[in-house]
Amino acid sequence: MNSFFSITTIPFKYYQRYEFIIFAGLLLLAVLNGQTTVFYIIYFFWWNEFIRIIVGYFFSKRSKKSVELQKASKHIIPDSFFLMGIYLVLIIVFFGFIANWNNQELVFLNMKILFFKNWFFNINLLISLFEHLYFRKTKKIEGTQIGIFTPNMIVLHISIIIGGVLMFFVVKRMPEVFTPDNFWGSVIIIIPFLALKKIIQQFTHSDNVIRQSNA
Repeated sequence: MNSFFSITTIPFKYYQRYEFIIFAGLLLLAVLNGQTTVFYIIYFFWWNEFIRIIVGYFFSKRSKKSVELQKASKHIIPDSFFLMGIYLVLIIVFFGFIANWNNQELVFLNMKILFFKNWFFNINLLISLFEHLYFRKTKKIEGTQIGIFTPNMIVLHISIIIGGVLMFFVVKRMPEVFTPDNFWGSVIIIIPFLALKKIIQQFTHSDNVIRQSNA
């Protein structure tokens, strides 16, 4: 297992760049194949944060340096999971179904994403899982930020707002333009989310405390 996690020695800042390129590339492929929706992106951001919390807590709990974190987490983690649970219901019910109720094609596509039958979405999730496991295992990330204002949570907060604005004021008004089969309509939809993800990455090297390997 150790050899598996030691095959890559890419510095964290470069890995984030590659991770963004891969995420954007897979998203573009999903667009080209008519497999992306607003739900796809927001649901992915939710899973990315959920994976980060679970992996971070698991590795921090095993660390001897995490006594204070374990004490604080008794209150913080339940609160975080409560908020994540609310967001999950909101994302599935509103963005997955209600917002697209008059478009059965989008509802069906969202159901495939929800039940992990969209391979573009699944591959992005696996890459996210590998990223968090790799940097925890190699100890390039130490400590865990848990709460409602971590960088990933901020991405999720803003994504839900952007998604709501897009659904109500853009997609609803031009349903013939914003369909999975319309390339440019899908591109317009994903651009704000890609820009948001990139901006957050620019202003923070990670959603955790980074230990520079050359320090």
